Amino acid sequence: MANTPQAKKRIRRNDRRAEINGARVSRIRTFIKKVESALESGDKAAAAAALSAAQPELARGVAKGVLHKNTASRKFSRLTKRLQALA
Repeated sequence: MANTPQAKKRIRRNDRRAEINGARVSRIRTFIKKVESALESGDKAAAAAALSAAQPELARGVAKGVLHKNTASRKFSRLTKRLQALA
């Protein structure tokens, strides 16, 4: 248990940030799922639109520190590869 005022403040801050970061990661996952469902259905136009919407979300996740740069890059690369395979 935290004893100092600063440690108590850090606990409050960490709880707030965890909630915000969790929501941000959840939002990114939703965008990725939209791309994957469009890819599964075989709709190339919808998949391309969903991928172009997901890319800035992934980049924002990296900028905010909730995703590692290479993780976002890998996800985007694999989704792009799957989109190209539809042709």
